[in-house]
Amino acid sequence: MNTNMNINYNKEMEKIIENLDGTPKILLHSCCAPCSSHVISLLSDYFYITILYYNPNIAPIEEYEKRKGEQIRLIKELKTKYKVDILDCDYDNDLYNQTIKGLELEPERGIRCHKCYKLRMEKTAALAKENNYDFFATTLTVSPYKDANIINKTGLFLENEYNIKYLPSDFKKNNGYKHSIELSKIYNLYRQNYCGCVYSKKGE
Repeated sequence: MNTNMNINYNKEMEKIIENLDGTPKILLHSCCAPCSSHVISLLSDYFYITILYYNPNIAPIEEYEKRKGEQIRLIKELKTKYKVDILDCDYDNDLYNQTIKGLELEPERGIRCHKCYKLRMEKTAALAKENNYDFFATTLTVSPYKDANIINKTGLFLENEYNIKYLPSDFKKNNGYKHSIELSKIYNLYRQNYCGCVYSKKGE
């Protein structure tokens, strides 16, 4: 893949999709139902998708459960070419807190957030490898508030670490974020007003 700083990750994804052989399996990390709505609708024509709901950053646990419930409901209701499955994980907020220890006062979108991306994406890569998926990916790049460059660099690093193909993306492109808002309205999805962790809530 091109290593230039100005990589168009959406174009990179399109190239991979154009050259797919058959219908591969992808483990797609989802941060929440609204963000996943556009991504699932886009990728489900080309992949057998399993959603990985692994978000130990979310607090309190009541918020975590509410968002997970919306993710499950969306998967049941969203019309897709191929059936979408979900792989749930234990709530592991203690691990998140250990991971970002010492970075509590960092600003939003800074190093603390980058550590959070890696925590969730590494879990996805590891499980994708363990369960014989063809690709892993994340919905995080659909948000205009997330650094797609950092997310994709993390994904490509993990691709090499775990020997499992990463699907690069910039899902906000081609009105992807706008489409996620439209789908959220259609399916009456709960749209949270903070990213997930207690620090992002304080920053609102």
